[in-house]
Amino acid sequence: MKTESRVSLKPFNTFGLQAMARKLVVLEDPMDAPAALEQYPDGMIIGGGSNILLSQDNYDVVLLNRIKGIQVIEENTDHVLVAAGSGVIWHELVLWAIAQGYGGLENLSLIPGTVGAAPIQNIGAYGVELKDVLEGLNYYMYEQARSSYVAVEHCQFGYRDSIFKNEWKNKGFISEVFFRLTRGQHYINSDYKALKNYLEDKDIAHPSIRQISNAVIAIRQSKLPDWNKIGNAGSFFKNPVIKDSFFESLKMDYPGIPSYPVNDRLKKIPAAWLIQEAGFKGIRFGSVGTYPLQPLVLVNYGGASASDLLHLKDTIQSAVLDIFGIELTPEVTIL
Repeated sequence: MKTESRVSLKPFNTFGLQAMARKLVVLEDPMDAPAALEQYPDGMIIGGGSNILLSQDNYDVVLLNRIKGIQVIEENTDHVLVAAGSGVIWHELVLWAIAQGYGGLENLSLIPGTVGAAPIQNIGAYGVELKDVLEGLNYYMYEQARSSYVAVEHCQFGYRDSIFKNEWKNKGFISEVFFRLTRGQHYINSDYKALKNYLEDKDIAHPSIRQISNAVIAIRQSKLPDWNKIGNAGSFFKNPVIKDSFFESLKMDYPGIPSYPVNDRLKKIPAAWLIQEAGFKGIRFGSVGTYPLQPLVLVNYGGASASDLLHLKDTIQSAVLDIFGIELTPEVTIL
């Protein structure tokens, strides 16, 4: 565990917003977390900084998660159980798994952030969610001052949701995550429309896990900005879920409105479509705007403040609510 004073947080958030930490504590081992949290119980934890918006100019104590390590702890002819430190960069874990011939993570390629942040959001992409491959995780509860194992069935996963965003929000720290991955006999999930179209264009009829990963990377890079060049936190809003009856009434006014069934009563509406139809595709206000190729991504073109981004967020939410009667919920965590 290392400690530094008066540290800029600009390198530690993908929006590239300027903020200062009075004290930065770097966690490098699972045992660093209990010690740091006992000493700094109100410390704010940051991982990859890819799904946050720093709304303040100054923070007191920031705990930077850099707990590393990937290892196979159990295996048989069909599966392996892999343990990864919560500070491991997510895409590095995906690439490691593919290099070992382990399947399950390939559709989640190039998602920014750390392993520890993945269960909080129940990250998902191209037909796969984290819950599909998660076995469980080690969770340090602040109040009890102890770590315990939480199995996947107790994580209360939903669409970009989990117990860690609700009942257990700010009540603990994920130190290690366990994944059940396939070996040899992989289930290839290539039914997601964009992925299916890409593979067909490349004349790949029976893709390997590496080809799926490469396809996902290519698709993401074609429509999402590189945060090293343009500050962003990926998709800013969740795709809203509405009742079928409400969807049918919207369809009368907007026949082209896209949707995806959630169950026999609910439909998911692409937030990007709502934002685009509300007139916000590729717009720019000073240093902030929506990315021209993906209006769901709010960007910092350089020099933006948190208030600039929050004002843009509020403006988009207000317009979508007025036009469609749908309230957009941020996927990004505002700290």
